[in-house]
Amino acid sequence: MTEFATAHTPAGFRLDRLERLELLAREVGPVRVAVVCPVDAPSLNGALESQKRGLIEAVLVGPEAQIRQAAEEAGADLGTTRIVAAATPEEAARVSVNLAAIAEVDGLKKGALKTNVLMRAVIAEKAMRTERRMSHVFVIDVSSYARLLFVSDAAINIRPDLMTLRDITSNAIDLAHALGIERPKVALLSASENINEEIESTVYAAAISKMADRGTITGADVDGPLAMDLAISPRAAAIKGIVSKVAGQADILIVPDLVSGNILVKDLDHLAHAETAGIVMGAAVPIALTSRADTVAQRCASAALVGLVVAAKRAGSAVDV
Repeated sequence: MTEFATAHTPAGFRLDRLERLELLAREVGPVRVAVVCPVDAPSLNGALESQKRGLIEAVLVGPEAQIRQAAEEAGADLGTTRIVAAATPEEAARVSVNLAAIAEVDGLKKGALKTNVLMRAVIAEKAMRTERRMSHVFVIDVSSYARLLFVSDAAINIRPDLMTLRDITSNAIDLAHALGIERPKVALLSASENINEEIESTVYAAAISKMADRGTITGADVDGPLAMDLAISPRAAAIKGIVSKVAGQADILIVPDLVSGNILVKDLDHLAHAETAGIVMGAAVPIALTSRADTVAQRCASAALVGLVVAAKRAGSAVDV
């Protein structure tokens, strides 16, 4: 697959990295996605705009009257978009998951329902599970950073144990591969680069790094523990004398827990004016999770991630979605 950073842009023109992902997703063509409970204007507009841009073929699942009312209030034309009736958010989640389980859709996209309602239905369906623990990956465009950043897990796993952290790392690597990054650089974050038995995350990070050294985790350069500055700043790494393939140039930041990850992502969003998209990996199909505050552009970027992961899976890449 074409590397996202070289997608078709004129020389010297800075196109947002998330927009470049959309270009790549349009090249591979739309994938069929069940949009779960799109009963408000933001979620419905995001789905319809993603469809208009050639990223997805939307299947709208939820209370039909509410979906049509949302379309009327938003001035949106549903056209021939398929609607599958479901009376409640819980039923919409179950119906959508069943569509994925029987391969009628290639992915799922969260609408106007709580994340835990959707994920409860996903986890309950045996056909949606894989050998991996499911985890969420944020894909973030920070204009001041030279690379697209992946942050995981800031949305699903609250306090991951060592084996869950292993799966979180592998899922993020798979997503990077699907986006054309052949050998991503993974930093396992903690408060320090030194192993301290009183700081559990430093011990876990060191163990994950050793797993990568011995081939349990593959397809990436992995290092940790690393403090945030050492992960992203070549200057900080040089000053501290850290010799590493990852330090100062990380693509993927693996956070020790949901709280620290969520704070990091929201800091980047509000203070660095970053653009974000998000996806769940480790399930049988990719799942786009969007926030109520997400813009249409962010919702489309998340849809693009679904398409690229599906394309990588079809092409035979080693993606455990």
